[in-house]
Amino acid sequence: MQLLLIRHGESEDDFLEDNYQGTTDLPLTSNGMEQVKKMCRRVSAEFPPEFIWSSTLLRASGTAEMLSDTIQCPMSILDDLKERQEDESEVDFMLRAEHVLSYIKANSANYKRIAIISHGGLITKLMESFLQIPHEVNDVWFVSNNTGIHLLEYTEHRYKLIKFINSTSHLD
Repeated sequence: MQLLLIRHGESEDDFLEDNYQGTTDLPLTSNGMEQVKKMCRRVSAEFPPEFIWSSTLLRASGTAEMLSDTIQCPMSILDDLKERQEDESEVDFMLRAEHVLSYIKANSANYKRIAIISHGGLITKLMESFLQIPHEVNDVWFVSNNTGIHLLEYTEHRYKLIKFINSTSHLD
């Protein structure tokens, strides 16, 4: 099964203070909506998912709804795909990401390709979980630009593939 991990488009949250952790729930900007339209065209043409999972936060769910409308595939919203919360420890955040990835994998077994629309911090934790990076190793960050696409794959063999990370060629 292939996993498309996609960060939401630019949102009003992007213009908050430097130490902002992503806990507010602000919508996409007009620029963010244009980014999402470009991402949708690319994903539809190159690697359309059969199902979309999304964070509950507006910037992600808005991105997911636009992709779902473009591709005409079903979607589901999961609260556990939201960004790290202010009162959440690093370990709890990692455990939540591991749990939600296991849940999505188990509930997507009938699909060849799915999309997960989420946030930069959670995408990093999902990738750490996919790669089985131990909790004690907390020095990895996978950059996810606005509408950045990561393509990962669980194979029939023991190998997991990273096809590409943070692709934003649709914005060029």
